[in-house]
Amino acid sequence: MTQYVYRFGGGVSDGGAGDRNLLGGKGANLAEMASIGLPVPPGFTISTEMCTRYYQEGESFPDSLRQEVANGIAHIEGITGKTFGNAADPLLVSVRSGARVSMPGMMDTVLNLGLNDETVQGLAATSGDERFAWDSYRRFIQMYADVVLGLNHDAFEEALEIAKEDQGHFLDTDMTASDWQKLVGEYKRLVQEQWGKPFPQDVHDQLWGAIGAVFGSWQSERAKVYRRLNDIPGGWGTAVNVQAMVFGNMGETSATGVAFTRNPSTGERAYYGEFLINAQGEDVVAGIRTPQYLTRAAREAAGAKPASMEEAMPETFAELARVFELLETHYRDMQDIEFTVERGKLWMLQTRNGKRTAKAALKMAVDMAQEGLITEEQAVGRVDPAALDQLLHPTLDPEAERDVLTKGLPASPGAASGAVVFDADTAEKRAELGDAVILVRVETSPEDIHGMHAAKGILTARGGMTSHAAVVARGMGRPCVSGAGTLAIDAKAKLFRVGDRTIGEGDTITIDGATGEVMAGKVPTVEPELAGDFGTLMEWADKVRRLKVRTNAETPADCRTARGFGAEGIGLCRTEHMFFDTARITAVRQMILATDEKGRRAALAKLLPEQRGDFAEIFAIMAGLPVTIRLLDPPLHEFLPHEEEEFAEVAEAAGLGVEALKRRAAELHEFNPMLGHRGCRLGVTYPEIYEMQARAIFEAAVEVAEKTGEAPIPEVMVPLVATRRELELMKDLIDRTAEAVFAEKGRRLDYLVGTMIELPRAALKAGEIAEVGAFFSFGTNDLTQTTLGVSRDDAGRFLTSYVDKGIFPRDPFVSLDVEGVGELIRLAAERGRATRPDLKLGICGEHGGDPASIAFCESVALDYVSASPYRVPIARLAAAQAALKI
Repeated sequence: MTQYVYRFGGGVSDGGAGDRNLLGGKGANLAEMASIGLPVPPGFTISTEMCTRYYQEGESFPDSLRQEVANGIAHIEGITGKTFGNAADPLLVSVRSGARVSMPGMMDTVLNLGLNDETVQGLAATSGDERFAWDSYRRFIQMYADVVLGLNHDAFEEALEIAKEDQGHFLDTDMTASDWQKLVGEYKRLVQEQWGKPFPQDVHDQLWGAIGAVFGSWQSERAKVYRRLNDIPGGWGTAVNVQAMVFGNMGETSATGVAFTRNPSTGERAYYGEFLINAQGEDVVAGIRTPQYLTRAAREAAGAKPASMEEAMPETFAELARVFELLETHYRDMQDIEFTVERGKLWMLQTRNGKRTAKAALKMAVDMAQEGLITEEQAVGRVDPAALDQLLHPTLDPEAERDVLTKGLPASPGAASGAVVFDADTAEKRAELGDAVILVRVETSPEDIHGMHAAKGILTARGGMTSHAAVVARGMGRPCVSGAGTLAIDAKAKLFRVGDRTIGEGDTITIDGATGEVMAGKVPTVEPELAGDFGTLMEWADKVRRLKVRTNAETPADCRTARGFGAEGIGLCRTEHMFFDTARITAVRQMILATDEKGRRAALAKLLPEQRGDFAEIFAIMAGLPVTIRLLDPPLHEFLPHEEEEFAEVAEAAGLGVEALKRRAAELHEFNPMLGHRGCRLGVTYPEIYEMQARAIFEAAVEVAEKTGEAPIPEVMVPLVATRRELELMKDLIDRTAEAVFAEKGRRLDYLVGTMIELPRAALKAGEIAEVGAFFSFGTNDLTQTTLGVSRDDAGRFLTSYVDKGIFPRDPFVSLDVEGVGELIRLAAERGRATRPDLKLGICGEHGGDPASIAFCESVALDYVSASPYRVPIARLAAAQAALKI
């Protein structure tokens, strides 16, 4: 019989750190902490395999699980000496989720489970604190009603606020036992009113309701969005951890906190975290109360008055510091820790590898390698390549004027400007329209995940450095300022006030997640400095990677940026982008609308010097490096005029009538231009177009070689080839043109002619095509479209559903469809190299900057990937990790 329940604590550990896939990250680490002797409340984990079975069997549990859970409860009872459901001395438990990878705030938790109208009296008696017992009961009802019963959370919050107002209290901690007892009665009334049944008093019913709710939260909308954004497979499932409760809300000698062994924002080797005296865990992460600093140094740096944990609980803090050192050495990584102090005794509730910003990840990886904690190769594997994107973009200009409205906590570094929005849906809608937005909330919740992703930055009025907003923003690489307490937000009126100033929805603000400043208007930015830890890690990555990294670029600015980021050539120069230049578009249209070769050549003669100049600039910047230039690819209709004024301009340039040009435009109309008269089909029917481009390429190459003494290496790429004969015709044309230029200039250069593989037939016939072409570049954007029969321009309407339903593991236009498109690439590589062993193979679609796709490219032994300029460092690091098989 399959085992689904694994115990930990009290000298027992049925699992350990290596069981992450089975027990989830939290369960595996609880078992590991227990096994190395740390103070962990006893409990048990229901495995991720049970989650998968739960959904396969219509969200029901097998009878065998009920006996296993009963044995797990008995394990906790045996260690604590308390009995689940016992009215005199009740055992209370927490029920928490725990996926393989950290998904902060995305799934559900229930605390204080096991309380009812009888056990609350027993808790009051055994604890000697009636106020604590009723506070715990009201928390349990509120959480259970929300998480398990799905009732209106706001109604309970409103009841709490009314209760405090009635008694003249400002803080929850001001409430008395009698106050909490009355609120429990009100909460039970709300449950009866909304649910139609009394609040469940049977503790076993409570437990199974909570287990089902935690498994159910794996398929919540917020969890699905988070998984989609972070490429987490839906089939993994979550584990459920049931653990004896320990209480941080038992008076002034009790506390709860969240801590990191290093600073997750900067990477500095200093304890970082927050705690609250007389509180439970959700008080810290939800921003319900403003937490206090962990260390004296952090408190003094922030200018805060409330005592730090180091000052208020020096002995317990010293014990916690020893645990920090032990855990970081044991796991060899920065740890994110949750702890509780119950009447002076420290309990460890969780440890996991902490979420961190890209800057912090770099610093920690380099520092830990230099400290000898990890190797250089391990350091290369520690940084998420996609997270480097956070470092490659501008930050606020320190010299610029700043109209500072207020200051909060610097929760996630980076800077962003945008229009203020007050809800996640609006943030997502405006971002889809191309607007930069800043999401402003009193505090964020897991339901805001889609809006946080859409926003350029996040600003909250409440919450600390370890609040939901802060943790999620750091993981996403979004700047975040939290706990800006002077903000008075009126979400209904769509505005916030700071002092006598009012900022409405749509107004522009700037936030600086490194300083916590919130500014009116847009503040100018400066380019980042990419030296120090960044340069060190890139050196280590370049030592181990095999794949070359090129860039997709066709402007001098992009070429310079890419070289600065370490690009080793150009893998895709799209010549059509040059054609769209406003100074040239009339000549391009004249060429397209011409009715004969003579007319086309007259227009092309105007374009030749322009193209030659373009290529000369690029060759000069990329001197000595390969430059792959794709000949004209898009369908001609993209260049055609639409307005009367545009037709008149072309007519004048061509010496033709407007009506004649309109008739010609109608003749060129195509029903499906993506699969129409484009790519090499243009070269076959209008060879003079490709002849002009080839001449421009070779004239520019010779010119740069003569000027610089460093010959460029042109690689002329023919697009949309489906047959050997197409490439053969185009290569003959290119070779003839090259020979003519070399004869005229009296200088020869090495060059290659190859093709872009972007049609399934080309992949299948790669062996024949390689007889002609010296290189293949896989154009994975179009190869994905033509293989899947899906338009990337329109697929956004349904691809999200396809990912959510597990049809595709992720968007195939973002991360390569390895099973389908990848199989064609593998086949083409094998067949091409069987014909031509020295065939050069690369990839130049958007997938060239996607780490998962780069790992596939390494597995099929491509020679290079080509990515957009700002993704070149990402590709370099991903290529290194692929070589190390990380």
